[in-house]
Amino acid sequence: MQSYWSWFGGGLALACCFLLAVTLVKPIGVSTQFVIADGVIWSLFDSELLQSSQDNKHGVASPNAYLNKSGGKYAAAIENPINYGFIFVLAMIGGAFLGSRFSKGESEAKVEPSSSCALTQRPASQRYAMAFIGGAIVLFGARLAGGCTSGHMMSGMMQTSLSGYLFALAAFAAAVPTAILLYGRDI
Repeated sequence: MQSYWSWFGGGLALACCFLLAVTLVKPIGVSTQFVIADGVIWSLFDSELLQSSQDNKHGVASPNAYLNKSGGKYAAAIENPINYGFIFVLAMIGGAFLGSRFSKGESEAKVEPSSSCALTQRPASQRYAMAFIGGAIVLFGARLAGGCTSGHMMSGMMQTSLSGYLFALAAFAAAVPTAILLYGRDI
């Protein structure tokens, strides 16, 4: 039997993490780090991707319009990728690993889906592939929108941003019917 935090305890812990991050550093958001990681890899093969620039706000320019936007903000982050966002992503991975090691009961990998819907009865490799594809689609949408659910919804609502509340409403308006469609009403 797996031991989980209650919804209240987990929500309180998450709220404390967000409050600390916003108070001490800046709001949380991680999808930009995928752009930075792509740019770091790209710069290994293209020496002209990043160029010094006195005209850009951040002192770095790129012939790629996306990396050059906001005064070369992304280009500067690619030139020096060890920043708050990078450390935050590493901390998330480390926290997930520690959480899996310190949780009580069986490991999550041994637990089979409990739902009787056809989607969860597929082989594990198919479920993992579908989860990966879904994650890639969500990441594409996050970058298209200029930020992820962490930045738009969670950090946005914490800062009482109207756009954060609207995004949360839209996300749940799409997620709940999709879950019911895929898994049925027994979720």
